[in-house]
Formats: sequence, structure tokens, C-alpha cells
Amino acid sequence: MANGLVMAYKRLEQHSFTWPAVKDGMMMLSHAQFEALFAGLDWRRVRALDVRAPEAVE
Repeated sequence: MANGLVMAYKRLEQHSFTWPAVKDGMMMLSHAQFEALFAGLDWRRVRALDVRAPEAVE
């Protein structure tokens, strides 16, 4: 688990952000969820895909 602090500023022209719940003083987001939140999208609908590395072709 990575620890750190992120400070970001974003102003929406319309609507508002949907923030994650605070648990034990922290909000946990994956990279993909943070990108969606910062883009003004609903981060709750974002899931990172597990992809396998391509196998070598002989």
C-alpha cells in the first residue's frame, strides 16, 4: 500500500464532485478512479481492467 498526500484543485462549471467516503481519516481511490474524479466523471463507475501480458509468438 502506498502512502502519500495529493493536493489538487479543480473547478467545475456545473454540477459537483461525488467524493469517496472517508474511512479512518483517508479516502482511497485507484489511479483510474482519481483520473475519472478529476475529469468530472462518476469515479464509482470506473474499474481498472486486469490484462495479461501478451505471450511471445514463436
